[in-house]
Amino acid sequence: MSTRYAGIAWTGTGYRVEVLDGAGRRVAEPSSWGGAQVAELISWLRELDGGRTPAVVLESTNGLLDGPMTAAGLEVYRADPWLLPPGPRFGSVPAERLAEQARNAPDALARVTAEGGSLTGRAEEYFDGVRRGEPILAELKAAGRCFEHGRRDVPRVALTFDDGPDPVHTRQVLDILDRYGARATFFCVGHHVVALPDEVRRIAAAGHELGNHSWSHPFLFDLTPDQLGEQIDRTAEALARVTGEAPTWFRPPYGALSPEVLAALEGHSTSLTMWDVDARDWARPGPERIAATVLEGAGPGSVVLMHEGAGDRGQTVQALPAIVEGLLERGLELVTVSELSAPDGTEGTDGTRPLDR
Repeated sequence: MSTRYAGIAWTGTGYRVEVLDGAGRRVAEPSSWGGAQVAELISWLRELDGGRTPAVVLESTNGLLDGPMTAAGLEVYRADPWLLPPGPRFGSVPAERLAEQARNAPDALARVTAEGGSLTGRAEEYFDGVRRGEPILAELKAAGRCFEHGRRDVPRVALTFDDGPDPVHTRQVLDILDRYGARATFFCVGHHVVALPDEVRRIAAAGHELGNHSWSHPFLFDLTPDQLGEQIDRTAEALARVTGEAPTWFRPPYGALSPEVLAALEGHSTSLTMWDVDARDWARPGPERIAATVLEGAGPGSVVLMHEGAGDRGQTVQALPAIVEGLLERGLELVTVSELSAPDGTEGTDGTRPLDR
């Protein structure tokens, strides 16, 4: 690991950065960056101290920076909750605490990879939690409180895009969808909504649907019920301020739904949205592979998971025309999640109920 450590904390408006050297001295004055300044932040880190780029230290409630930073070639590490003091109801632990953790016990941190993302090293825990939650999730699906796919006898598909909006890729995705007269659902993170409200308005003005994807894309297993509620509520409020309408759908980051998370969601005024086709575009396998994965897996009623924010989504943009053309050639109409979820497959209304079990 580098002998310089950049702790990066997320706040309600952006990021706070503290950079320390191996002796605990500040390499630069603490700085703040807006949610739309990730590219500038990466450039600043690269040029810091004569190009001696520090190792970046995040915590598990920040799933927005590992993608762009690993794609940019930075060393990225995660400090897990058991290494840190309890976080606030909203926001992460202080940036200085993250940098200090790396300085004092670097071997305790998990090195984040592009393939594993911010859950690198915690896959076993993730899959165990999801497995334990499967019986509850099956009940919710049967009761119409969680939507995974639509009717298989109606020729419709819902394309969905997570983690945006993005200052570059959102417009590119919208242009492609407009070219084909296709509609989609965009699951936005609140952090990006407040940073890029014009992009959110652009999505809505183009006739697409907006969904809730939390505020900071956290690993939900690490949140208290209050913290989870705050993530959902603040994102809904941010979207409502920009568009005049609060979203009815919530997609959990990583699909991380353990029994504990599902219990925390009980009674919340939102409906869960999952998927049945994962483009795996987050792994950046190449545009041809992304398109093939979607076209091999999708059929009537499918909900397709893709991404247009929180990383380099250029491959997704490149794959999208082939995906749209391939689906249209099969006679599949591209609609929003709400349209796909309608009981008769024709009305554009939300066919599920809140999590009030």
